[in-house]
Amino acid sequence: MPSTTRAQQREETRSALLRESRRLFAAKGYGAVGLSEIVAATGVTKGALYHNFAGKAELFRAVLEQLQHEVGDRVAAAAEAHTDRWTQLVVGCETFLTTCTAPEIQRIMLIDGPAVLGWHEWRAMDEAASARHLAEALALLIDDGVLTPQPIEPLTHLLSGAMNEAALWLASTDDPSALADTTATLRRLLEAMRAGTP
Repeated sequence: MPSTTRAQQREETRSALLRESRRLFAAKGYGAVGLSEIVAATGVTKGALYHNFAGKAELFRAVLEQLQHEVGDRVAAAAEAHTDRWTQLVVGCETFLTTCTAPEIQRIMLIDGPAVLGWHEWRAMDEAASARHLAEALALLIDDGVLTPQPIEPLTHLLSGAMNEAALWLASTDDPSALADTTATLRRLLEAMRAGTP
């Protein structure tokens, strides 16, 4: 029993560190948050933090990974609410853009993520979290004849890259019509990809 209790305590400590770090990173940005502030907010020692994470960068990476999975889950849930595969793609893409306008997601996932981890690692995490699902959806649409037969990998990278770039732009603009304009442009872009479109 003691080992179970220790494992539960460690998991509770890890969850608390992730929760408080996420709150602080979202509010202040990675660079303005120190480890002492994180442990004070969590109510644990620095030793407990280092028992779970090698340092602030690893803790941030875990927060980012958690956030990316949540975004992916929201996109999947919105898409799966529809039965038509084309509608699933469109709704999934729109949900991604809308979800990425949340200040917490903008700050952690789009602004600090590439800066803290480096573009290469950030892209690898993004690909693991969402690009695979996008590739699967596109492959099914090609199989159904909705999209013209074509190589999946470049199509996935082009579409994923366009949406990530749009999300990064949305994070930096104050234009109140930016999301609506971006969503409308995305719909036109997707519609142009459909088989039989002149």
